[in-house]
Amino acid sequence: MQTPTDSVHLAAELRLPTNALDYTILGIYFVVVLGIGFAARKSVRTSLDFFLSGRSLPAWITGLAFISANLAATEILGMAANSAQYGAYTVHWYWIGAIPAMVFLGLVMMPFYYGSKVRSVPEFLLLRFDKWAHLLSSILFAFAAILIAGVNLYALAIVVEALLGWPQWVAIVVAGFFVLAYITLGGLSSAIYNEVLQFFVILAALIPLSVLGLKRVDGWDGLTDRLTATHGDDFVTAWGGTGIGSDNPLGANWLTIVLGLGFVLSFGYWTTNFAEVQRALSARNLSAAQRTPLIAAYPKVFIVFLVMIPGLVAAALIPGFGTDESGYQYNDAIPYLMESLLPNGVLGVAVTGLLAAFMAGMAANISSFNTVFTTDIWAKYVVLGREDAYYVRFGRLITAIGVMASIGTAFLASSFSNIMSYLQTLFSFFNVPMFVVFIVGMFWKRASMRSGFWGLLAGTTAAMINYFILYKRDVIGIPTDQGANFVSAIAGFVAGAVVMVAVSLFTAPKPDEELQGLVYGTRSPGMAEPPAAGDDAWYRKPALLGWGAVILAAACYIPFSF
Repeated sequence: MQTPTDSVHLAAELRLPTNALDYTILGIYFVVVLGIGFAARKSVRTSLDFFLSGRSLPAWITGLAFISANLAATEILGMAANSAQYGAYTVHWYWIGAIPAMVFLGLVMMPFYYGSKVRSVPEFLLLRFDKWAHLLSSILFAFAAILIAGVNLYALAIVVEALLGWPQWVAIVVAGFFVLAYITLGGLSSAIYNEVLQFFVILAALIPLSVLGLKRVDGWDGLTDRLTATHGDDFVTAWGGTGIGSDNPLGANWLTIVLGLGFVLSFGYWTTNFAEVQRALSARNLSAAQRTPLIAAYPKVFIVFLVMIPGLVAAALIPGFGTDESGYQYNDAIPYLMESLLPNGVLGVAVTGLLAAFMAGMAANISSFNTVFTTDIWAKYVVLGREDAYYVRFGRLITAIGVMASIGTAFLASSFSNIMSYLQTLFSFFNVPMFVVFIVGMFWKRASMRSGFWGLLAGTTAAMINYFILYKRDVIGIPTDQGANFVSAIAGFVAGAVVMVAVSLFTAPKPDEELQGLVYGTRSPGMAEPPAAGDDAWYRKPALLGWGAVILAAACYIPFSF
């Protein structure tokens, strides 16, 4: 099911020729990161300040933080590896696997989240269903957040060891310390402002790499000519070979791509993953909260080129790239180009960009973990009714515990041979079942209080059964882990929806007066807030931004479809 080239370990010959200039750039970045943490500390007075930045941030800040929180280095390395292995199929993870769901989050779901004044995604389930759905979703999310933060730490350690020669434990401890320091100091505000900085640092790393890579292969036409000659015509198209019954390296046809990735996995991740939604909840008003994922959608449309081009260039430059004969693995795509193309100075920026991406991904999960654990588990079920300052102190404590736990789960991630497959597996287990509970609860008033818990439990269980029993034991034939993740996501979605409907038919629904602002077609005072002064400009209108992003993503498919 997996090839030896799927391993996350990088080739030994990829040690980078870094010098004092490169390390100076890296050192300056770490100083700035801590400086932002100390500056943000002054604004933390209440638990709302610590966990949600006091709901005071402008849309452009939260929008850039939203996309930066997603742009972890596991995605950068993993999507470049996908491109080297699968070619232009990578565009599906962005244009159909992200943009529609981000637009749906902004236009449809943010009014419910922000209007209900919840502090977290699981807290919405407490209002819509009952404490059992809320507690289960909180535990599952907290567990998943630590696992995903550990993936970022482990991948960082592997990359830093290969590229710079640092021992793995040194890389893990250094990155964990800086993330712990700036989140503990300044809470979510510190994380968000650092994520804005990290977004530009990441771009500064990827843009030179893509430009110099294209120059090495004589531009886009030269790249496609080389890849067509060595990998076939389908390698540089988005839909080639995806007909039902056709064979392709991805192991998925157009139906599983559209339903498994484009709907279930995508909507499950983007609409319920609190690591991203938390950024929107920190916005200053409902309009800004809605625009947060919509602003993020525009760079998301184009970032695919910055992660795809390095993978395609690596596949074009090295015959058999990703096979044992070549000496390189698919995960080596970006490090290989960094080593062969970038001069010192620019190399320091690129290394800093990778570290920034790892830290952004880890910080997003740690900041969402401390919020959910403190406000949804500790304050509601363990220690109730304490003064606000107590929960700020506990939030800082649980941040430290979360970082320590992430270090432990970093070594758990090492047991998986492909970090992107591991992440997609986690999403199918945790995010997809939560999405089906949200979507049924938001659009079907009859969904009962008990149905939330049982739907979430059934969806998670069905996804795990499909992956660990049906797929891993070859009960059903699925060519790749990615294909298995798509099927697991569909299984979890269907099982959760069926169980919710069945339970609702035999249990009582919530009274109508308790569903105001929680079900589509009802409104709460927060959802009906008037627009702020100056919010009537066209670029501040969520509907225009949303449809513009969808049209732009659809238009990008055209040159890759023939």
